[in-house]
Amino acid sequence: MESSFINASLPDVADRMLFAVPKKGRLYDQCLNLLNHIGIEFHRKPRHDIALVSNMPIALVFLPAADIATYVAKGNIDLGITGLDIICESQTADDVAELTRLGFGKCKLQVQTPAINQSVTSARDLVGQRIVTSFVNLTRQRFAELEGVSIDRMKTQVRFVSGSVEAACGLGLADGIVDLVESGDTMRAAGLHAIDTILNTESVLITNRHQRFPKLVETIKQRVEGVLMARRYVLCQYNIKRESLERACVVASGRQAPTVTSLEAEDWVAVSVMIEKKELADKMDQLKEIGAIDILVLQIANART
Repeated sequence: MESSFINASLPDVADRMLFAVPKKGRLYDQCLNLLNHIGIEFHRKPRHDIALVSNMPIALVFLPAADIATYVAKGNIDLGITGLDIICESQTADDVAELTRLGFGKCKLQVQTPAINQSVTSARDLVGQRIVTSFVNLTRQRFAELEGVSIDRMKTQVRFVSGSVEAACGLGLADGIVDLVESGDTMRAAGLHAIDTILNTESVLITNRHQRFPKLVETIKQRVEGVLMARRYVLCQYNIKRESLERACVVASGRQAPTVTSLEAEDWVAVSVMIEKKELADKMDQLKEIGAIDILVLQIANART
């Protein structure tokens, strides 16, 4: 694909990597938090959608999340954060490279119908009926698959609406909807329930396949992965008799291997090991049972993989 960069039309960004982040919405605050943790320093002026990073040759471009994948795919933007659902819906997956999944903005793209309609129990029951969604492409792909025909021959009517999708069934506009669901509270309040999941989505860091700044892209990728690892793990330190060390290493083996240091006390060692936060309580109990003492847990502020 021939790239068409927008650098020339923007002031002071000709030699900077353009990094797009959502300008508002459900991903905005979490993206800003991530930028802060990876050491990107900037000041965004009110009503400005471009902010120059003061400590790196980067310009942040604040765009609607729905547009970021397209800009990255066309080469207008070098790096971006958006939802996996946006990449799939905009049909840009072949033109962008997914660098890493970010672990936030997780939700499901689901087919929903009125809970009162007990005759509809799966998406197949909606074949040939009316579906309202803002994810037209993904919805058409799913129902064409269910019908076993190409999209241009499908009988199911898929119509686009940009907001308040959950109201469509109640207003008589649709027999079912397709929309993103996080907690499900909004759908339940509208009297809807899920009968099919089209996609599990979350935020992703993407770049185009014709990178202008490959070294800088790799630096950002490594920083992001380090922050994600720090959020996932803690550092556990304990003392244990050498005779019990092998069993302790089986209980908590770490990402690679534990760090073991001999102590002045004969036959005792000190161990440092990374443990996933979700497993921490159980691992500490098991270490205690096999003789570990002075067990300490330290938070990891940042890391590199």
